[in-house]
Amino acid sequence: MSAFAVIKTGGKQYKVSVGEKLKIEKLDVEEGKSVEFDEVLMIADEDKGIVKIGRPFINGAKVVAKALGEGKGDKVTIVKFKAKKRYKKKQGHRQMFTEVEIEQIDAV
Repeated sequence: MSAFAVIKTGGKQYKVSVGEKLKIEKLDVEEGKSVEFDEVLMIADEDKGIVKIGRPFINGAKVVAKALGEGKGDKVTIVKFKAKKRYKKKQGHRQMFTEVEIEQIDAV
């Protein structure tokens, strides 16, 4: 892994490199379309010895990805219980995600 970037999307931060596939919070984009992430926190190239850190973001930097599809994550079970009060509640949740493949990292 020579070049990588740290991006922010969906309230989370991801370390990405070109060719990597990852599942992120659901985006409103069609399958096969291109997506640009302009909230780039850091870009580094280990071969060239270059490191750029944003405050909080790097101006003009972007990461381009291709949407591969959407889906639902694994089921998470939520249980609420109060002792001696006859209160018990069980609930399940499956988070929607969009799978993307990183195509390009552009630094200015």
